[in-house]
Amino acid sequence: MMKVYSGIDIFEKVLPKKFYGLRAGVLIHPASVNRKLVYTKDVFLKSKKIQIKAFFGPQHGIFGDTQDNMIEWEGFIDKTTGLPVYSLYGKTRKPTEQMLEGIEVFIIDLQDVGARYYTYIWTMALCMEACERKISLIVLDRVNPIGGHIVEGPVLKSEFSSFVGLYPLPIRHGMTIGEIAMYFKSRFYPEVDLTVIPLRGWRRNQWFDSTGLPWVMPSPNMPTLETATVYPGMCLLEGTILSEGRGTTRPFEIFGAPFIEPERLVRRLNDFKLKGVFFRPLYFSPTFNKFAGKLCGGAQIHVIDREKFKPFKTAIAILLAIKELYPEINLWRQPPYEYEFEKLPFDILAGSDRVRKDIEEGKSLKDMESWWNEEVQMFEQIRKQYLLYD
Repeated sequence: MMKVYSGIDIFEKVLPKKFYGLRAGVLIHPASVNRKLVYTKDVFLKSKKIQIKAFFGPQHGIFGDTQDNMIEWEGFIDKTTGLPVYSLYGKTRKPTEQMLEGIEVFIIDLQDVGARYYTYIWTMALCMEACERKISLIVLDRVNPIGGHIVEGPVLKSEFSSFVGLYPLPIRHGMTIGEIAMYFKSRFYPEVDLTVIPLRGWRRNQWFDSTGLPWVMPSPNMPTLETATVYPGMCLLEGTILSEGRGTTRPFEIFGAPFIEPERLVRRLNDFKLKGVFFRPLYFSPTFNKFAGKLCGGAQIHVIDREKFKPFKTAIAILLAIKELYPEINLWRQPPYEYEFEKLPFDILAGSDRVRKDIEEGKSLKDMESWWNEEVQMFEQIRKQYLLYD
């Protein structure tokens, strides 16, 4: 199998000459490393082709030091270089004119995980907006760790736009961050001067563990590829009162609440006959986040065939089962959530209120999957215009 090279691995060799010597701002996070695990920050500081003027960080910061979600961080001066590090998850989520002063090219190297709610692609979108008509922008492409060949879930409706989804995308989008950047440029930021440094050696059906690339946690609660595999569905639980497993060693794979009887829930889940997944009943006590220190009943998701496993469908089956077994429980978390103060968190995660209403009405899983599959099929006609890899 061919080795896979990320954009940062081939940056020096393929950087267009028009960028040589320019002053650069660089957006990075802990997973911004090359094949040898050298931090992108250090790669650029040694580069003779560009001059680093400032660093920028998304949610969780450039070092991943904000553990939980929705924790803002403030910028600082980097001790080793004396350069400013600007926060794009604090007082502002879009680079200001002051932050961009003196910058001639803005470089983005972020590891996405293939799900629309993961905020890094929206930080990229706001950077594209800030740079449009002013500053050239380069995206160093990285693999979609859960593959670029499977798309699933509803497409975001514009009236439910938020920082977990600014523009229409299915929940599992099957695109790389470079491909998404091209989609954003074409549809929303046509005047941005965009260059994508593409991957080498990657094919759409490859999962991260077949690339030979090192896994570094792209966020504190994304410890493994297994986490990323279930995330396009199980992140929905952030919009409910249920624990999505934060505060355990298996976030998003473990879920539950104090009122849930594990064996009863798993029996109901098995009735759905979901492919590629096994539910194991368990009890757990989160160390932080929802139900910290309290005993919760629930289950762990074991993916036994990831090509057949449908994470979004699985999460909806879980919610349908819990709603049926515990009808007296109001599942829906109240705002605020990710800078949205009015709409329900679940609705902005799902991309509309239709999923929630269908669950409340007890619609069948088959009927629900039918309508979101229609949305996926329509979006695939748009998506195929921006795919860089076979």
